[in-house]
Order: sequence, then C-alpha cells, then structure tokens
Amino acid sequence: MGRRIDYYDDPAAPQANSLVPSVNVVVTNESGEILLIHRTDNDNWALPGGAIDLGESVAQAAVRETKEETGIDCEITGLVGIYSDPKHLIHYTSNDEVRQEFSIVLTARATGGDPKTSDESRAVRWVPASQVTERQMDRSMRLRIRDYLGEPESPVIG
Repeated sequence: MGRRIDYYDDPAAPQANSLVPSVNVVVTNESGEILLIHRTDNDNWALPGGAIDLGESVAQAAVRETKEETGIDCEITGLVGIYSDPKHLIHYTSNDEVRQEFSIVLTARATGGDPKTSDESRAVRWVPASQVTERQMDRSMRLRIRDYLGEPESPVIG
C-alpha cells in the first residue's frame, strides 16, 4: 500500500498532476462527539472522506465514504466549506498522483452503525469536540475542523 504525503506551500513538493473533487464529513453523535479515523496511509487522524465518484452527488459520496471508512451511517445536515488551496498538494505514492486540494466539507449526524476499521482506517473513534485538534493531523484537516468548531455564519470558501 502506498503512502499519502501532504505538502503545503513547499518548494520541494512535486507538481500537481490532477484535481479530484472530494468530500470530508464532520459526523457528530448525540453527545456532540466528532467521528475521526486514524488513517493507514499517513498515520494522521482525520475526518472520514474521499473522492466523489462519477454518478454520485456530493452528499451520496459523503455518506458512502463515511460508511466505508468507519461503519457509521449518517445523514448530511450542512456545509462547513469548500477548500481548494492550490498550495496544498497531496502525493499518493502508490500511483505517483499529485492532487491539488479540492475538498467539500459537510456536516452530518450519525443515524446508526457501529465503529469499525477499514483498509483506510486503523482506528475509528468518537472524540469529544474539545479534544479533536489535540490529535496528530495534517494542518489542512486541523483547519477544516477548527472552521467547523468556530461555527461560521456562512460556509468557508478557500
């Protein structure tokens, strides 16, 4: 399995060779805890998410990716923002793809399922909101979560 390497404003980063719309999901439970995965490809904690496939909507991709990576069913409730900073590059070493960031971050509430790992997640945890950013994560993921926790009046466009 390849690795995922995130770069931000790094002159040593490889050149982007793709732009893939993706989604991340801030899923909360009845206690207000946030669902996080411990990724297998970079050893960071992150919100569940992934690429939007042809033939599916943003919301469908969010629900599918959450279920695949965590075992949790969810219902989309809102939008945190759209993140497309060309300074953030993601290098997938398995196929040498270098993506420019393009992620739509949604909110959701858990509706069922039980936390379970997948090929992409070595751990799945419900984490109190006050402790989420204490975990090891890429700066872009930390920014997305902080934007959510800051409860902006309108979606972030960046």
